[in-house]
Amino acid sequence: MPVEIRRIYEEDTSTKGVRILVDGIWPRGISKDDAKLDHWFKDVAPSNDLRKWFDHDPNKYDEFKKHYKKELESGDQQKALAELKQLTKKHNKNICLLYGAKDKEHNQAKVLKEILDHQ
Repeated sequence: MPVEIRRIYEEDTSTKGVRILVDGIWPRGISKDDAKLDHWFKDVAPSNDLRKWFDHDPNKYDEFKKHYKKELESGDQQKALAELKQLTKKHNKNICLLYGAKDKEHNQAKVLKEILDHQ
């Protein structure tokens, strides 16, 4: 079973499993109650500098992905990714990574899904 990803603004009616927000910044317009989160892994999000540089530009996605994966290999992000991997294994990949970006194809949740699906 592959890891699921979904915009946090979508209704969670079909979302099964553990709900994990992977944004470093809380999504606008969503209350903590409405989010129905099990976890918020803000330390696994891209650095502010990388996030601002990328600015969800699809033309920068491949480069963003490369830099983001490199960030995930060090510091707090590495620790957070290790915890996320452990949680994913514990729940047999029955998790949903939530993100706030409008672009469903070019975001950090897609990168994390790739990593978690191939572990």
